[in-house]
Amino acid sequence: MANTSHLRSRRTAAQLHALEGVEREIRANDHNGRRKYLKDFSAAYRSYQCVLQANQVQEAVGSADLALIGDYHALPACQRFAAALLEQRAMAGDRPVVLGVETIFARDQHILDEWWRREIDESELRERMRFQLDWGYDWEPFYELLVTAREHGDAIYGLDCMPREDLRKIGARDRHAAEKIAEIRQRHPSAAILVLFGESHLAPAHLPREVQAVLPEERVLTLLQNVDALYWRAAGERHDRVEAVRVAEDVICVFNATPLEKYENYRLCLDRWKREESDTPDLGPTVYNLIDGLVRFLGINRYSPHNTTQPKFLVDLLPEVYYRSSDGLLRRLLSRKGVSDEEREAMLQRVEERGCAYVPQVNAFYMQDFQMLNASEEATRFLHHACRGLPARVTAREEASDEPADFFYGRAIENALAYFGSRVLYPARPAVRESDLRDLSEATREDVERQTGLGFAESIRAIDFLLLHRLLETDVTQCERVRGSLDEGIRSSGAKFEYVTRQSGYLLGCDLYEGYLEGRVTPGFVRGLFLTHIEEPGMAREAYFMLVQRLRGARRNARNTKPCRSNQHARD
Repeated sequence: MANTSHLRSRRTAAQLHALEGVEREIRANDHNGRRKYLKDFSAAYRSYQCVLQANQVQEAVGSADLALIGDYHALPACQRFAAALLEQRAMAGDRPVVLGVETIFARDQHILDEWWRREIDESELRERMRFQLDWGYDWEPFYELLVTAREHGDAIYGLDCMPREDLRKIGARDRHAAEKIAEIRQRHPSAAILVLFGESHLAPAHLPREVQAVLPEERVLTLLQNVDALYWRAAGERHDRVEAVRVAEDVICVFNATPLEKYENYRLCLDRWKREESDTPDLGPTVYNLIDGLVRFLGINRYSPHNTTQPKFLVDLLPEVYYRSSDGLLRRLLSRKGVSDEEREAMLQRVEERGCAYVPQVNAFYMQDFQMLNASEEATRFLHHACRGLPARVTAREEASDEPADFFYGRAIENALAYFGSRVLYPARPAVRESDLRDLSEATREDVERQTGLGFAESIRAIDFLLLHRLLETDVTQCERVRGSLDEGIRSSGAKFEYVTRQSGYLLGCDLYEGYLEGRVTPGFVRGLFLTHIEEPGMAREAYFMLVQRLRGARRNARNTKPCRSNQHARD
């Protein structure tokens, strides 16, 4: 009988020859193999303790509370092994089974839940979670896993977050995934949890360590698949086929494919990615980059697990992004969310005029073309909603209160922050000042109607309201004198409401930006405004006048002043 080294050599010689060309091509197109994070994985798993049979693997999985399954994304055998393992675990009947996957961003959990409830079909699931754009590997084996989990499991959860392409942030992604797994345990205290995650994340100092830190009592099994060094070593065993090996007490590696099969699949993926062309531009990265610029400016931690001076897991709240070819899909989304036909048409009209719009009810961006100024404003609008936990997605309305004053001041603050954010990202945007309103009131009828989008008489009333409201901001003693006009503006609706709240917000946003330039407000102060829950009753008006006082030196603090009759009436 040949010795171990001879067996290994004979079994691997042909594969090694074939692998040379595949690996050469992979290295030419993928330079990440030299990254320390990936080297940590390779260095961690070089030898094993003993060979295992398939039933021993099942026993190990059955005794674990949580199994971290390594996934080589380009290899369908990995996803199919996970599906088979999940079905076997569920058939045991001793515990419910829950699946967590890296493939789906945690921010897209609501999409996955809709598919789980059979509200959307396979094609809509794939499109909305941007599988081809954000993931790009074979859909069929992954979808088979999802179907298996829906048929045999209790729930499926997306675990990943952005940015996937930046290995400098990969440790943050591990910590984020661990926190998400801890949340799954809270929701499913008795379940066996199976997690399918990229193999490089399963080095002992990566995701496994983070999971043990947040779940110290959990019995965690790391279940690797087709690790090269272990495969080559196992090739020297006196067995016709080695199905699995025990690497450590809590680590097992199974073999369901050869290295040649693994890397050939990856090479085919690389080739497909190079050849694929689409007429539809991918504007998602553009939107996310604008959001990221704001986040960095404001000092927001996208991975914060707590709601304090930071939003909780902002990285999970990033919006879906649709292009003009998605009209029908977006209309269906809005309709299912209960958005009226009038609101839908108004949103589409806004897109037509501005090139893009953020739709808070479904947490989605819709873009026809990229215009830096408007895209920056809408990105800020998203961030304002996300910092408050996306209240409109929960209520299916952009406002939570029925009080006219709350609605008015809430929208004005949103517009103020949207303007501020657009100036931060696009400083060339013109300032908005009271003098512009005075000049507009003296312009020709055609110019007035064109700039306001209202009839001439209504435009003049709207401009008068805006100027009177600015007077109130600096001198609340004038409130009684202008009560009627203020009441009319605050209770306005339709196009007039949109105009007056937009202009009120822009004026205040311009003050905020100039205060920032002068050093009177800091990014940290502005971050606090983003985090203020203006959807709570009375909070929007309070926050609005607090900001006015801070910026314009109001004679009296609006929060401590008895409301004038007009605003008292608006509250009653």
